[in-house]
Amino acid sequence: MIKDGILNINKPSGMTSHDVVSKLRRRLGIKRIGHTGTLDPMASGVLPVCIGKATRIIEYYDADLKSYHAVMKLGTVTDSMDSTGNVISTCSYESITEENVISAAAAFDGYVTQTPPIYSALKVDGKRLYEYAREGKSVDIKSREVYLEGMKVTSIDLSEGVIEFDISCSKGTYIRSIIDDMGKALGCGAMMTALERTRSGYFGLEDALWLEDALSMDDEELESHIIQPADSLVNLGAVELAPARLKAFCNGMSSHQKGYRITKKEGKLPGYRVYCKGEFYGIAVIEEGELIPEKVIVNN
Repeated sequence: MIKDGILNINKPSGMTSHDVVSKLRRRLGIKRIGHTGTLDPMASGVLPVCIGKATRIIEYYDADLKSYHAVMKLGTVTDSMDSTGNVISTCSYESITEENVISAAAAFDGYVTQTPPIYSALKVDGKRLYEYAREGKSVDIKSREVYLEGMKVTSIDLSEGVIEFDISCSKGTYIRSIIDDMGKALGCGAMMTALERTRSGYFGLEDALWLEDALSMDDEELESHIIQPADSLVNLGAVELAPARLKAFCNGMSSHQKGYRITKKEGKLPGYRVYCKGEFYGIAVIEEGELIPEKVIVNN
């Protein structure tokens, strides 16, 4: 029986991320299960799902860049910024050139400021934005700074007003907002018509398991797709703990420099994966040379 680990699921369009978790919870008979980053219902693609003890490390995926392939339609603006919403306005895009598109795309690189869509799960004063929208209530949505690793336009069809692009970005980025901002920059408006997440840190679409396939597999086959948490924590360093200090670490006690050695320098996040004789036991930080347990995840 599967108790711990991560499944890299390819979420189908038309289903919420919560739906995916609920179906897997029923299939596995496990209560402790959660995903590492919400995908909108219309979006498809990579959705890592943590099971059992692996749910304790979800926070460490926050620094992972996420990559998307998106499709936008020029000339139409909706209240949700995508094709599921109500049309607010339309505009001709006949004067738009490929050079205009490439020039506008170049601005979406590095740290940029964006405003989240009103139809989103972001909470303001304890209430989700889409709840305010459905009630017809206005709310002050604060803009936020996000990081984009360059928009790469992959297809331009100006006869249909359809543009496709790839982009990698930090947590909290809304691709719908990027498309809305690009439509404004082009002067004709735009909406998102399709979105697929192709990568989330360690997890790629090429290795993702279709949800329906996962649900139909027997335990032995499904277990072969389980990813061990330590393998995916690419933003943390690594240390090898002396066997004599293992019991102390598992009991939450710190170790001096002679009790461990650094095998991989600290990454984007502060902290280290802790190993002993090749087995993963948890996560720790190093302060003034002392290894201090942060998350103890004992392998049984």
